[in-house]
Amino acid sequence: MKNRYFDVLQRMGRSFMLPLAVLPAAGLLLGLGSSFTNETIIEAYGLSAILGKGTVLYGLLTVMQKSGKVLFDNLPIIFAVGIAIGMAKREKEVAALAAVIAYFSMNASINALLVITGKVLENGTVANGVLAGTITTSVGIQTLQMGVFGGIITGMGVAALHNRFHRIEVPNALSFFGGSRFVPIISALVYVFVGILMFFIWPPIQSGIYSLGGLVTGTGYLGTLIFGLVKRVLVPFGLHHVFYIPFWQTAVGGTMEVSGDLIMGGQNIFFAQLADPQTVQFSAQACRYFSGEFIFMIFGLPGAALAMYHCAKPEKKKLAGGLLLSAALTSMATGITEPIEFTFLFVAPMLFGVQVVLAGAAYMFAHILNIAVGLTFSGGLVDLFLFGILQGNDKTNWMRLIPIGILYFAVYYFVFKFLILKFDLKTPGREDEEDESRLYTKEDYNQGRDAALQLPALIAAGLGGKKNIGDIDCCATRLRCGLSDIGLVDDKILQRTGSRGILKRANSIQIIYGPQVTIIKSQLEEYLKRGKEDRKTRKIIEEIGQKAEEESQVEIVYAPIKGKIIELEQVPDEVFSGGMLGEGFAVIPEEGAVFSPVDGIISAVFHTKHAIAMTSTGNAEVLIHMGLNTVKLGGKGFDIKVEPGQKVKTGDLLAQFDLEDMKSAGFDMTTPVVISNSSEYISITLEQTGEQEVGTDILMINW
Repeated sequence: MKNRYFDVLQRMGRSFMLPLAVLPAAGLLLGLGSSFTNETIIEAYGLSAILGKGTVLYGLLTVMQKSGKVLFDNLPIIFAVGIAIGMAKREKEVAALAAVIAYFSMNASINALLVITGKVLENGTVANGVLAGTITTSVGIQTLQMGVFGGIITGMGVAALHNRFHRIEVPNALSFFGGSRFVPIISALVYVFVGILMFFIWPPIQSGIYSLGGLVTGTGYLGTLIFGLVKRVLVPFGLHHVFYIPFWQTAVGGTMEVSGDLIMGGQNIFFAQLADPQTVQFSAQACRYFSGEFIFMIFGLPGAALAMYHCAKPEKKKLAGGLLLSAALTSMATGITEPIEFTFLFVAPMLFGVQVVLAGAAYMFAHILNIAVGLTFSGGLVDLFLFGILQGNDKTNWMRLIPIGILYFAVYYFVFKFLILKFDLKTPGREDEEDESRLYTKEDYNQGRDAALQLPALIAAGLGGKKNIGDIDCCATRLRCGLSDIGLVDDKILQRTGSRGILKRANSIQIIYGPQVTIIKSQLEEYLKRGKEDRKTRKIIEEIGQKAEEESQVEIVYAPIKGKIIELEQVPDEVFSGGMLGEGFAVIPEEGAVFSPVDGIISAVFHTKHAIAMTSTGNAEVLIHMGLNTVKLGGKGFDIKVEPGQKVKTGDLLAQFDLEDMKSAGFDMTTPVVISNSSEYISITLEQTGEQEVGTDILMINW
């Protein structure tokens, strides 16, 4: 059930990417149009002769400003269509049409009830006594102010209807209306009643949202810090879009009256002020949810890249430099951080923890410094120029980004360099062996290999074949696929397609490729529509598969305790269930004896005796944590049989504990067994669960 909800959230996150993709274009039109038709800017730069009222350029820029503004004004229906397309499994164009129809139906129903109840008069004016800002006009219909929530409700509901009914069979007499044609029909009918329902339940929901927004904004700088930390933590899981959209687009992110209209959401407030010529200074309170991104995206992460470059081995500096320079420039120019974040996330998770703290704090520092630079998608140089520099320091305080940015560059550089050298972290250029994760180079392509055919064929083979692949989508850097059987995935082949990392949950997989992922997605979709791969491609797949099998190395982790083996996600402790300490499994013990799960060396025994760390002969760092919160026992009840530096064999007795006494004292003795350096391996597979004896094969580590 938990995995199902996680998958739904992931699909929501990737679905948000489509409507979000329109924001840079809309922001560019609105930013340039509003800036160069602003009389203050025209006079300040002496541009009246070419940009003053009546000139051709003024007319063109006014058109641009209006074109950009209309996109922001109609974000709800854009979200409705985008989410329906993103979450529909097949025939996405039908889902898009149904979303438009459903959105009209829902708002028309609400409008009818507003008129019937006298909240909106026959002449279209809002009746006296109606709370200001609760009624607005959307796509020409007076309706409740639901913002993008109205679009999200529509898009998700229509997608659910579409996935349920797009293959429905109806009686022969009505066969014309069967299949995908039934989806717009059922969507229109259902959303008439959704509109009626929303008329009654939205006002209290709206009040709750306002209260939540007040709580978030009322916590001041601490609230901004928490927002930044949570957003960055969610990046590896692809759920950050789900988290920040309400702050950007709804009353959760605050409300403000601009030009007589009540505007909801931090990003909406900024762009409303941008379009308002009377705005003297942009609201730092509204911009608290994104201004800080310029600090770590333009300055901080490039400092981290430089640190990793300087720490690379001399013979590998050239190769590492190219990778890191590309990732740093991508972060600086566009604000897309995944290429550089994932560069160290999977090889040195400790550095990602530092990144979360520093990046989260950047949001707070920008808020404290009253910096109010808006953005459309992410905090790169393009958005800084349009919505910071171009708007002037008086409106944005953008110049304050420079000193704190320089400080952040230095902090990232020295902290990353210290940690890399101190803990010998395997960042790019510090690997013990040559990187084998790349199958083809540009030279390979130039020598005549058909990458457009072979790369998607290899990806499909790595995913278990065409028949195993279901939904395909992508975000800024990751290819996301729903699979029929995750067990058919060949991690080694996927790694050789240029993957920078592989994440698995239930029957869904994310393969990280970087900014070129949209091209890879299109190639894969086109490949899946074709027939069988040609003979040359089949031969390459066979050769790589055979080589991968020959080179693969496997280590087994055995059950250390007699009891019930469960997935790590089932452990009632988020530190373990969230995979923060690594992948693995857990045991609900039946006996209080712990045996070594691998051959290796004891690397540490915690002074409170509740945990033992060891390093296997295959260099797997295994942590055995006896019970949850048993650190509170201070060692009481534990009898450790080994000491640091001692060599052990699989099955040797490591420790004993008084199981029944500890359970009677209220301690949960579920024992996680975690591979702390799991990011260094190609894949980690849980072989079996349920009641198992000591010494049973449980975990297979592949590298």
